[in-house]
Amino acid sequence: MLGLADKIGDAAGSIRETWKGEPRVGLILGTGLGGLASQIEQEAIIDYGDIPHFPTSTVESHAGQLVCGNLAGVPIVAMEGRFHYYEGYSMQQVTFPVRVMKALGIEILVVTNAAGGMNPQYELGDLMIIEDQINLIGDNPLIGVNDDKLGTRFPDMCEPYDRGLIGLTRTTALNLGLKTQQGVFVAVAGPNLETRAEYRMLRLIGADCVGMSTVPECIVAKHAGLRTLGISIVTDMCLPDSLEPVDLPKILEVAAIGGKRLSQLIPEVLKKLK
Repeated sequence: MLGLADKIGDAAGSIRETWKGEPRVGLILGTGLGGLASQIEQEAIIDYGDIPHFPTSTVESHAGQLVCGNLAGVPIVAMEGRFHYYEGYSMQQVTFPVRVMKALGIEILVVTNAAGGMNPQYELGDLMIIEDQINLIGDNPLIGVNDDKLGTRFPDMCEPYDRGLIGLTRTTALNLGLKTQQGVFVAVAGPNLETRAEYRMLRLIGADCVGMSTVPECIVAKHAGLRTLGISIVTDMCLPDSLEPVDLPKILEVAAIGGKRLSQLIPEVLKKLK
């Protein structure tokens, strides 16, 4: 049976057969945010199903392909669609692409998602730069035998999201006239949305936005020694006293609006990377 390092090597080797680039940045695009991929000067597009050991995305709004090329002059590999724990994948499978992007050479991981806003000061379409996170999925991608070649047994999480990248993103957004928030993201297992009582609890423990992804990817990125930037788009308001049934088409519509803002912001951030 192949170990994790061997599977990573197989996947990275397969990608290199199609694309010889040396990416500096890995980008994970969340629900409804695939539009940013169209800005990439595409040199290769690879279906997940063609990459050894890669899961396949089962979420309708996720294209399920790896886009390789350049964005704002920076070599990049972008996941147009991600994997979720609620799809039935293990946490190791969910985070496997982060390992592969690291093997390809990335130094920085940019993770985006569509999230529910629980902070009453937030508005639909807001961009929240993630400054910290809470893992309530009930699992961890690092459980099991640790391969010291991939990372330390006990990675420190005092700074899960890189402060330098947070500051750069805030300054860049300000210069562009884009409104941003900064807050705490909590990940839950899903796929059901939360009850009023659960939203109250999540807000009480310090979370500003809630979603079903990102946290496992950030944990593995930290384990792998990557600098991470996380941005949530507030696609629905999750205020217990005014909660309404979820409207998926509306969420995707708001995600598209936030996605346009993200499409302005991320390329400008990449231009300023040192």
